[in-house]
Amino acid sequence: MSDQHDPAPYDALLLLSFGGPEGPDDVVPFLENVTRGRGIPKERLKEVGQHYFLFGGVSPINGHNRALLDALRTDFTAAGLDLPVYWGNRNWAPYLTDTLRKMVHDGRRHIAVLTTSAYASYSGCRQYRENLADALAALEAEGLPLPRVDKLRHYFNHPGFVEPVVEGVLASLADLDDTVRAGAHLAFTTHSIPDSAADSSGPAAGHGSGGAYVRQHLDTARTVADAVRDRTGTAHPWKLVYQSRSGAPHIPWLEPDICDHLEELHATGAPAAVMVPIGFVSDHMEVLYDLDTEATAKAAELGLPVRRSATVGADPRFAAAVRDLLLERAATERGTPTRRCALGTLGPSHDLCPIDCCPARTDHPAAAGADSPYS
Repeated sequence: MSDQHDPAPYDALLLLSFGGPEGPDDVVPFLENVTRGRGIPKERLKEVGQHYFLFGGVSPINGHNRALLDALRTDFTAAGLDLPVYWGNRNWAPYLTDTLRKMVHDGRRHIAVLTTSAYASYSGCRQYRENLADALAALEAEGLPLPRVDKLRHYFNHPGFVEPVVEGVLASLADLDDTVRAGAHLAFTTHSIPDSAADSSGPAAGHGSGGAYVRQHLDTARTVADAVRDRTGTAHPWKLVYQSRSGAPHIPWLEPDICDHLEELHATGAPAAVMVPIGFVSDHMEVLYDLDTEATAKAAELGLPVRRSATVGADPRFAAAVRDLLLERAATERGTPTRRCALGTLGPSHDLCPIDCCPARTDHPAAAGADSPYS
């Protein structure tokens, strides 16, 4: 095996995701996992779960993760990379701790971790690192040998993530009527988070307006919009907007909301819009309900032609990007010079989250970072 295709020191890849219910009976227990420690009554969770019940109690995320697993294994095999791929979730089966336990029993001792979140934030990065620390603590309490876990860097600007997004936008534009296509606006959407979490996202050093979460999304949106302009000859107006707010009304969250933005576009005479969910690797319930259902209904009410472009999902280019990220990190761990792919203006993200990166609301151990108790 050539050095550039050597996964050592890694002996496995772990796909780490959020998880989702796969039937009506799963919805409330799943939401209890998501909201554990917040004291939310079960009756309130049943109300929140109505979005899931509209779709038979099934979130699309687990199905997309299975497809991504298949894509990764297919890509690895085709590239001659003999590395097993496992899957664990934060909030639903297969649970992370169970998966890590199996990996240990299978003899895996140095694990690369891919999270299904491309950007820096507490919920999208550090919380997964906290989940890893909790799982390792559980294995330690069972007397099992502890593997080393290394989280792969943020991939929001990797070509294998950006290119499928670009093609999704082009397909959505092509699906619009000729009379409105040229003037269509691009609404890049991502999950809203509290302003305070956005401002503190990423390392403390070098914060700009909006912190890393907003900067990274803006850089991706600009890169995609520029690519669409270059390929169509049309510079479509664009804006980064937010969706899926879930916090208390008195706490400031990132705005504008996608539905408010659609109203603004209609009021200012925009002929059409394409919603581009760059904040989501695959079709979560937030995409299925908040965009495909709620925002699409708002656009219909306004008489505004709208399309929703595809998420990256299990696109073969994304699977190849994961392989690239894995081999890049492996080379770095071996001390071998390596090429680090990144589009846009921000460059490749850090490998190791620094101590002050995406701070939590409360002190909690986090693995796979400079402050990890497991090294």
